[in-house]
Amino acid sequence: MPDPEPIKPPAPAKKPAVDSKELFINRELSSLEFNRRVLEEAEDERHPLLERVKFLAICGSNLDEFFMSRVSDLRRQMVRGVSKPSADGLPPAEALDKVRVQLLPLLFAHGRCWYEDLQPLLKKNGIRVFKWNELSEEQQSAARALFYRDIYPALTPLAFDATHPFPSISNLSTNLAVTVRDHQQKDRYARVKVPVGIYERFIRLPQKGPAEERASESKVLDFILLEDLISANIDLLFPGAEVASSYPFRVTRDAEIEIQLEDASDLLSAVEEGVENRRVGLPVRLEVGWDTPPHMVDLLAKKLDLPKYLVFQSHAPLALADLWQMLAFDRPALKDRPFNPYVPGDLADPIHIFTAIRRKDFVLFHPYDSFAPVVGLLQQAAEDPDVLAIKITLYRIDKRSPIVDALIKARKHGKQVAAVVELKAKFDEENNINYARTLEQEGVHVVYGPVDLKVHAKMCLVVRREKGGITKYTHLSSGNYNNVTTRTYGDLGYLTANEDLGADVSDLFNALTGYSEMHKYRKLLVAPRDLRSGVIQRIDREIQKHAESGSGYLAFKLNGLLDKEVVKALYRASQAGIKVDLNIRGLCSLRPGVKNVSDNIRVTSIVSRFLEHSRIYYFRNGGEEEVLLGSSDLMPRNLDRRVEILFPVIDEKIKRAIIKYILATHLKDNLKARILKKDGSYKKLRPAEGEEAMDSQKWFLEHRGIWHEEGP
Repeated sequence: MPDPEPIKPPAPAKKPAVDSKELFINRELSSLEFNRRVLEEAEDERHPLLERVKFLAICGSNLDEFFMSRVSDLRRQMVRGVSKPSADGLPPAEALDKVRVQLLPLLFAHGRCWYEDLQPLLKKNGIRVFKWNELSEEQQSAARALFYRDIYPALTPLAFDATHPFPSISNLSTNLAVTVRDHQQKDRYARVKVPVGIYERFIRLPQKGPAEERASESKVLDFILLEDLISANIDLLFPGAEVASSYPFRVTRDAEIEIQLEDASDLLSAVEEGVENRRVGLPVRLEVGWDTPPHMVDLLAKKLDLPKYLVFQSHAPLALADLWQMLAFDRPALKDRPFNPYVPGDLADPIHIFTAIRRKDFVLFHPYDSFAPVVGLLQQAAEDPDVLAIKITLYRIDKRSPIVDALIKARKHGKQVAAVVELKAKFDEENNINYARTLEQEGVHVVYGPVDLKVHAKMCLVVRREKGGITKYTHLSSGNYNNVTTRTYGDLGYLTANEDLGADVSDLFNALTGYSEMHKYRKLLVAPRDLRSGVIQRIDREIQKHAESGSGYLAFKLNGLLDKEVVKALYRASQAGIKVDLNIRGLCSLRPGVKNVSDNIRVTSIVSRFLEHSRIYYFRNGGEEEVLLGSSDLMPRNLDRRVEILFPVIDEKIKRAIIKYILATHLKDNLKARILKKDGSYKKLRPAEGEEAMDSQKWFLEHRGIWHEEGP
């Protein structure tokens, strides 16, 4: 018998392409999924009551920004008849349809959360928010007197009809649409702006009864919403006429600022003009109360030239972001328990801070670590006679900033001080313009950065003359130089006197303040030059190392992942058999769990007490582990339209501490984390049988300072 033909091994399975539009989650729908996760925190009974109110306020502010930025961009594309290519391939009109479908049940849930959950609990705890018809006659009389005395003088009714044009409705203002019936029983219409910027949204009601009763109720806070108080007494604005009805409404406008300059010589004036124009930008949303009659909704929509798909009836009070005001109430038992952030002993005394940093690097993990050492560094630098210069980037700055005070003090002590102030930081433009002018008046060299790029990199450089020569002390971070947000944002900062990092940061500052260009940095990855390619090269390196040893592993922690080229690289890593862990707080276009494409990728999101804001990029690299920190997410805006940095953690002990304590703990969270499913929705994680329960933020609070130990 002839020998049998040899059996041919099966051809290797062809790997699916990684650029199909079905593999990418739509950005806008991912944003709404994030808002859903925030709402779940408002519904979570484990949070103190006023913290739950805060999360509902965040839902409101997130949606405001979503419409001002994302919906406005989609509508702009439709109006202009152009469509920006998106990885998921969804045209703007279809995206807006899907946004509405996903948003309507979310808005209903906001109302249920407020009226059925939070408001009854607030009432039980002595914080009562009344409707007008819930007040007694005595309370109504006192409230009417308060209205007439304090609020009535600031109100201006504006009629609109054939002879009165529809008044200009400023962005995010709350208004009342009033129907007035004249003596001929003819309906006429007027608009009254609710002056929330002048008055608090929650108007404290006078307490009633004799002194003894008032004393017994001293811990009870009674309020009425400002628009309800105005609506109930609006007849005083229309004497001699019958007020038939009054309904609240709110308009959201396009907040994008378009700046067209040949150079940056007059950038400040251009941004100021853009901020002013934002108040009257193209309308992108009309919000009305759930009980507003159809004819009034149609009238307002017509006057604003808004299609029906951009009109939303709210089941919660309008302007949910104003619920933030409740956090100022004196009710400590209803808020998160305060804590003292950790201060590394070597950094506790600013007088010796240069010696400490020269001896070794430090990582600061805010808010668990104090921001005081960074402030102390600048305050000491301002007075130290050996300090020659200070350079810093400022993106979002707190009011009464100790950082700005230190820069001004440094200038008064004769230091060279340069501040790159990002005027185009969205919704912080006015604050930054004011600080830029203040710093300039004090002699600080203020630079606004490139017209077409936002400077989002967080870096500070202190140049000091020492016995051995010039030493550059560098602070690099994922977070802003903001003494307020460092108490609530989870950020990583790095203090070092490393020569290469100092030289890189110095070169980057020269590129921002002058005309120099660096084509390659020693240690830094810098957007828009080489940050994307640097990350992708490292992913490809991991694929190669995995082919050699089978030990490939990637773990990224960031705020957003939308860049198509990076997502494709992660898909290739998954197809090569590499396990990929992604902890992404917000937007994510990567679709995990797709067979033969992303079945080795796990995506989780943590939404909890503190805003997860750190960026950590881990590459196993065949055992020569690399960790990058910095300011950049993996989104087109970060990689193409911003100046961003990622930098390597050079100190081996700090690197191991970040891997073991900070990154690993986030990835083990199974109480506050949600896992992304391949359909784009998220599912809450719960400990498996026998698995240790892990709330990462709670663990960090309980183990403050552990990452400063000499090493794991």
